[in-house]
Amino acid sequence: MSDTRTRPAWLSRLASWDAAVIVITVLVLVIASGAVENFGSSRNFTFLLLDLLPIALIALPMTFVIVTGEIDLSVASTLGLTSAVMGDLWNRGLPIETIIPLCLVLGAVLGALNGFFVTVLKLPSLAVTIGTLALYRGLAFVVLGDSAVADFPRDYTSWVTGTIGGGAIPNLLIPLVVLALVFGLVLHATPIGRSVFAAGASEQAARFAGIRVARLKFWLYVVSGLVAGLAGVLWTLRYSSARADNGLGMELAVVAAVLLGGVSIFGGKGTLPGVLAGVVLLATLQNALRLQDVSNEALNVVTGVLLIISVLLPNIVIRFRAALRRRATT
Repeated sequence: MSDTRTRPAWLSRLASWDAAVIVITVLVLVIASGAVENFGSSRNFTFLLLDLLPIALIALPMTFVIVTGEIDLSVASTLGLTSAVMGDLWNRGLPIETIIPLCLVLGAVLGALNGFFVTVLKLPSLAVTIGTLALYRGLAFVVLGDSAVADFPRDYTSWVTGTIGGGAIPNLLIPLVVLALVFGLVLHATPIGRSVFAAGASEQAARFAGIRVARLKFWLYVVSGLVAGLAGVLWTLRYSSARADNGLGMELAVVAAVLLGGVSIFGGKGTLPGVLAGVVLLATLQNALRLQDVSNEALNVVTGVLLIISVLLPNIVIRFRAALRRRATT
């Protein structure tokens, strides 16, 4: 009899990858608070939360996409193109109340284009979104060039950078928590979530079960683009600067956080609490290293190493457990 049949459910849960990431995240937060100067200050805590917010936002729909066995590497370029268009429209004199909905629609359209290539033309999502990564970023530079647009309405920038009651918790944490609850409920407590896991575990079996896999994946890409567009709007307002290179390279951090949180790159497995813990862990490490004057190039190395570990280690664990089961049955 295997370990999973004899082990209590609560013990299996504690031994899971995402539970381990949550524990490691808490340990890193405690260690960094004691070992890194100014890490535990309320001002740094606010910056830490503001830095992780765009990664956490984009990681929510990215979790769905990767659980289905696909990937979207164009999210950071969608953010950049949305920011560039936002700046261009602002330069043209459109009111911000009109610009923001237009940017969200733009993000959804860019996501729909990815979905069209993947689900209608049946092209590999890795190749498609690498292509649109370059396409969307290139279009961002066509729209805005190397210039920056600033002077967005102070009411909006102040709210985005402000904190709840003047404390350390950013106002932006409110919509993030709401969206995380919505995405978590959909993934773990609705037929849509079960369809996402089924499509990732076995696309053919999911089709036999009546799940319209192509339509499901298409809408997941639309949502991914929409949320990336929202992240572009919030990024622009936070820094009061629309630039074509906003969010450059952030897709690596998003994918690393999702995989670090226990989502299988092969699809079918993962939890949203684990992903959010992965986001916090990655942001905490980067924040602590920045306070130690570590360069951005070195931070990219750390992110790359975590990405490799998050792909490699679960496979080693699976093979180790399989070897133990084979030994137990012989």
